[in-house]
Amino acid sequence: MRKTMVACLAALTAAVATGDEAPALKWGFRLQGWYQAAEQGAADGGTAHDFMARRAYVWASARLAPNFSLFVHLAGDRIGQTGLDAPGVGLGSGIALRDGWIAWEPDPAFRVQLGRMYVPFTRAFGTESTFTLLGVDLPHAQGGGRGALFYASKVGRDDGVVVWGTPLAGRLQYRVGVSEGVEGASNPSDSLRLAGRVAVSLLDPETAWFNRGTYLGEKRVLAFGLGYDGQDDLGPPGTPPFDTRSWTADVFLDLPVGRGAVTAEGAYTDVEGATQALPAAGTPVGADLRLWYLQAGYLLPGRLGPGRLQLYGRSESIDPESGSETSTPAVGANYFLRGHDLKVTLDWNRIDRRGTDTRDIVTLQVQFSL
Repeated sequence: MRKTMVACLAALTAAVATGDEAPALKWGFRLQGWYQAAEQGAADGGTAHDFMARRAYVWASARLAPNFSLFVHLAGDRIGQTGLDAPGVGLGSGIALRDGWIAWEPDPAFRVQLGRMYVPFTRAFGTESTFTLLGVDLPHAQGGGRGALFYASKVGRDDGVVVWGTPLAGRLQYRVGVSEGVEGASNPSDSLRLAGRVAVSLLDPETAWFNRGTYLGEKRVLAFGLGYDGQDDLGPPGTPPFDTRSWTADVFLDLPVGRGAVTAEGAYTDVEGATQALPAAGTPVGADLRLWYLQAGYLLPGRLGPGRLQLYGRSESIDPESGSETSTPAVGANYFLRGHDLKVTLDWNRIDRRGTDTRDIVTLQVQFSL
């Protein structure tokens, strides 16, 4: 991983130094600092009290040549979380390559990205920047809070190639990718993963690779999306192989209302042959699942002191074909001092596995970007 990081930085430096024209180089830093109290999160089964860097990202982008660009995210996630230490992917400790790709962009309707990037499948963890989310984090089944992502990934990304574009004046956005997916002993035939997503925007277009989870009244968005993710012949040697197939449908709404703004987002996902276990829901690898969430928020009109207040709530369900349903309701508030570049969030989330276990998680976040 260190070699990969060094190679990306070396490529960026060389591009800046040797291009025919000085490339447009940009960089920045983003941090989400958390205090989190999680019931049953401590080693003795009690409440874990964690102060952590939920996300600490340094990013850089450069225009290498006409129609060619480079983007790099070096990141650490959940640094300081009790019981978590996977420095090779930047979880719990360490810094790792989170995103890193070279892009050929001959036209907004047709672009090719090669490297490590979002899997083109879901909206929340497939198109939205995690520094612009409506809630304090992603849905639980997409790795939010103390949850786990239901599909194979390298901290929500995968290595491969994605073709994407925004034709029809940005009203349509498509993404199709071939990537590694499940690797190692659980993929003995080394089959590749195929994933894709298409979204239609009926009001203002969404044309960026990283969209927002809430636009704070700055855009009028109504978007409908469909996604697919599949990979064949999975399972370690000596076990019956299985194919994984998932599809999802989602809707996103963001509208100014008077001096305030409304944001709403919902998605349904059907999973046949999950490649990842979801410990909080008690579901194993290979399980069939139905996942859905619905969340909404309201940005209050006017200012409250030096900033603006946004209230939100979310309902989420993890429903396995065999086993008990798990619900993860959440409510919270964002206080924006400088939009998403400086905000404070307070969030309450309950993990309720029907008839088995109930846990509460309270999170206080301070986020800033430079």
